[in-house]
Amino acid sequence: MASAQPAVRIDSLEKRYASGTLALKGVSFDVEEGEFFGLLGPNGAGKTTLISCLGGLTTPTGGRILVRGMDTRTDRRAASLFLGIVPQEITFDPFLTVRETLRFQSGYWGILRNDDWIDEILANLGLTDKADASMRALSGGMKRRVLVAQALVHKPPVIVLDEPTAALDPLAEADLYERYNSLIGGKTSVFISHRLSSTQFCDRVVYLENGKILEDGTHQQLMQQGGQYAKMFEYQAYYYQKKLGGRPDEIF
Repeated sequence: MASAQPAVRIDSLEKRYASGTLALKGVSFDVEEGEFFGLLGPNGAGKTTLISCLGGLTTPTGGRILVRGMDTRTDRRAASLFLGIVPQEITFDPFLTVRETLRFQSGYWGILRNDDWIDEILANLGLTDKADASMRALSGGMKRRVLVAQALVHKPPVIVLDEPTAALDPLAEADLYERYNSLIGGKTSVFISHRLSSTQFCDRVVYLENGKILEDGTHQQLMQQGGQYAKMFEYQAYYYQKKLGGRPDEIF
C-alpha cells in the first residue's frame, strides 16, 4: 500500500534556460517510499535537468519538488538530508584515499566516528582492499563504486542514481547493481539512465522524452504497450546480445 506522503513528489516541474530552451514541460510524478523507480529516456530528454533541480544545482522556473514533504526551495537543508545523490560525473580529490574520501563526505553531513558504517559500505561494494588506495589510482569502475559509497555515508532514505553505470560494460553494470542492492535495505531508489538493462527490476518506470512524460508503468506494461520504451529496450537488448553473446533474456 502506498504511503500517504510519497518519498519524492515532482509537481508540474518546468525548467527554461536563459537560451530559451524549455528542458522540462510540466513534469509530474510521485515516487513512493521503498519504491525502485526508473526515470528513463534518450539523451536530451531532460533527465539530468530534473536531477539538477532535485539536487539544488539549478532552480526550476515552475512547479515544485518535495522530498518526504520538504520543499527543495524553502526547506533546502532538510530536503537534502533525505537525499543521497550519485552524480553522473566522476569528481574526486585525487590526493585522498578511498577511506579519507568517505570520512570527508561524512564530515560534510556533520557525522563523526562513522567508520563502522564506512567499513560496511566498503565491504558490500567490494572496496575493502582499496580503502587505503589513492583515488587517482582507481579504475573507472572502482571510482563509480566510490560515488555510490559517498551517497550512502549519511544513510539517506532516498537514493538518486544519475547514470551510475556510465562507461561500464554490461557485466560490470550488473555487478554494481547487485552490490548496491545488498546495501540499501528497502530504501527508495531512483535510477536515471538512457540504458534500460536494469529497468525490468524497477517497480515502476517513467519514460521521458523532449521534457515530457510519454509513458508510465511497470517494465512489463510498457513492453506490452509497444511504445518508445519497448523500442529502446529491444534495440539495446539486441546490442548487448551481439556484444556478449546469448539471448537478451539471459543477459538481462
